[in-house]
Amino acid sequence: MEIDPSFEAAEGDVLGMGAQSSGLLSSLSTSIPGIDEAISFGELLRQVHSLEYDCIVFDTAPTGHTLRLLSFPTLMEKALSKLVTMKAQFGGMFAAMQGMMGASMGSDEDMFSRLESMKQLIEEVNVQFKDPEKTTFVCVCIAEFLSLYETERLVQELAKQGMDTRVIIVNQLVQLLSPARRRELAEQHGISEEAVKTVCLAQIDSRMQMQKKYLDQIAELYEDFHVVKMPLLEHEVRGVTALGEYGKRLLDPHHFEV
Repeated sequence: MEIDPSFEAAEGDVLGMGAQSSGLLSSLSTSIPGIDEAISFGELLRQVHSLEYDCIVFDTAPTGHTLRLLSFPTLMEKALSKLVTMKAQFGGMFAAMQGMMGASMGSDEDMFSRLESMKQLIEEVNVQFKDPEKTTFVCVCIAEFLSLYETERLVQELAKQGMDTRVIIVNQLVQLLSPARRRELAEQHGISEEAVKTVCLAQIDSRMQMQKKYLDQIAELYEDFHVVKMPLLEHEVRGVTALGEYGKRLLDPHHFEV
């Protein structure tokens, strides 16, 4: 199932509030940071009530977007509180603003009822995130400074939010060619296996040393985590078959020296 948050927002179906949420409410909702991710997860929550799934994988955007998603429930609560204050202070002016912005939601009570439904769905997302029996975050990084820095920032923020994370995947680790692969390349290019080994080692030695430095830091920082090391593959992981093979590597990681 593929979810297009921008399409749902354009249609006025913001977090399942129906097409009548267009106008003011739709404009407000789609301007909140993390709304795309929240709409997607909200749709998954609705689907899980009617369809039988053993596991849902929620593939988030890079760290910055993920942290915005985590802050969404707090932002939503503040936004709702502000709207209630505005309604109490401005009364009729607020209703006039709805007309100016194209809102056709009926009474103020109707609009705030929909906002409350939206808030309840966001709270359900938040509860789901914080239940370690139902949700865990798997951090994926590469053995480089910036990626490790972003991973540590994410892990720290997840801890503050009370969310479970215990697995880190270190991707794209370079490795020496296997003897079989060296023989294959030697035959292909008409050179000796030793020559293939020498050329490849000269090209990847510096990167292997760099990655080893950051792998050592990962081992020190996340000694209580399950760290999965994944090699740099020769081809893209595309298609069901390739994904299946990659999944087997995740469950039974490849062991190699770097």
